[in-house]
Amino acid sequence: MPIATVNPANGETLKTYEAMGEEELERRLQLAEATFRTYRATPFAERARLMNRAAALLDEIQQDIGRVMTTEMGKPIKQARAEAAKCAKAMRWYADHAEELLADEEPSESDVKDSGASRVLVRYRPLGPVLAVMPWNFPLWQVIRFAAPALMAGNVGLLKHASNVPQTALFLEDLFHQAGYPEGCFQTLLIGSGAVDDILRDERVKAATLTGSEPAGRAVASTAGDMVKKTVLELGGSDPYVVMPSADLDRAAQIAVTARVQNNGQSCIAAKRFIVHTDVYDAFAERFVEGMKALKVGDPMEEDTDVGPLSSEQGRDDLEELVDDARRSGAEVLCGGHRLRRPELPGWYYPPTVLTGITREMRIHREEAFGPVATLYRASGLDEAVLIANDSPFGLSSNVWTRDEAEVDRFVRDLEAGAVYVNGMTASHPAFPFGGVKRSGYGRELSGHGIREFCNITTVWHGA
Repeated sequence: MPIATVNPANGETLKTYEAMGEEELERRLQLAEATFRTYRATPFAERARLMNRAAALLDEIQQDIGRVMTTEMGKPIKQARAEAAKCAKAMRWYADHAEELLADEEPSESDVKDSGASRVLVRYRPLGPVLAVMPWNFPLWQVIRFAAPALMAGNVGLLKHASNVPQTALFLEDLFHQAGYPEGCFQTLLIGSGAVDDILRDERVKAATLTGSEPAGRAVASTAGDMVKKTVLELGGSDPYVVMPSADLDRAAQIAVTARVQNNGQSCIAAKRFIVHTDVYDAFAERFVEGMKALKVGDPMEEDTDVGPLSSEQGRDDLEELVDDARRSGAEVLCGGHRLRRPELPGWYYPPTVLTGITREMRIHREEAFGPVATLYRASGLDEAVLIANDSPFGLSSNVWTRDEAEVDRFVRDLEAGAVYVNGMTASHPAFPFGGVKRSGYGRELSGHGIREFCNITTVWHGA
């Protein structure tokens, strides 16, 4: 895949970049290793100053970087600006909390005495250069949620971004440079996916994090395992959205629309499978379909656009194949279901779509639909709702709508997911851990858990 900016709203190639050669990659790896030796000793106050400066710079150019993101991957411009603002918020959060989150810990006096020590500390020390393999769908946020905690912990970052968002990738390197970070603290590597294996095998790279597809995760995890290096993986998701009879149906249906089509439906944590109790199924389905039909599909640069194009022609084709497979196998299309063919929208658009009558034999039941396509299931009761929700190879997040506390307790206990959002839609926040189970990956990003993922947790024992 070429490293290029291709506008998904019209298919026009705007900029193409040459992949970095071996000599430039070697220079950057040497720089990362050398910078880490000094940056790791930087006081937290100085790290926080630099991170806050980067956040301030990001706020200043929110509109400009928003337009770059929209041009490169098609998200509505208002969502692009919101993504930039969210990144600045996370950067400030880690600037404010990193020192506390990584403070030395002292075991209990009795355990210290029992070990024969006069004092014992648990200290969090940075690992070194961390390779981040990042996706295009949230081209700023996915990177910042790795970079902010990694840099605040004293690590340095090497970014291999998706090949269709090179301008965003280069912007990120420039952002940290302009904020005053030493040159080797955060570097963008303009390389294809085929070069990742060699970089991860390099002894100077100490760990890796990947957000992306399951095949990409398997490849990185395999190499990292062979090299005995730490990894954090956030892979696909097919999140359930369960609606029970006690739910506020109007609110549940309204939020369901947003939960499905955010980022043009191209989000790992977007709700994708809507599992509705039979007592309220018809009422919910009517509201949900009406909401999906009312969305404006159009030019992502227009302020009132709700759904823009998919990021690539291949992505649109893959989504279309999932829908066509379900239709051939007996699924009913309640709205959408065919690619848009409008002269004023020549890009890779697909309309908001709702399918029902889904069976386990359909591909869309077990594969992630990466676009504005929702599947609607009828559940006879709580037990069946849990069974349908867990009948997926993924386990990233989940959404539950009920005002019955006993049902809440049951869902929290039994749903196989990294998060359960009750009467609301899944969202990421810097203070809360983020990640999944099953084929959605392992490890956690964000919060204290995320900043400690790439630390050497060191026991320091002092004799009596």
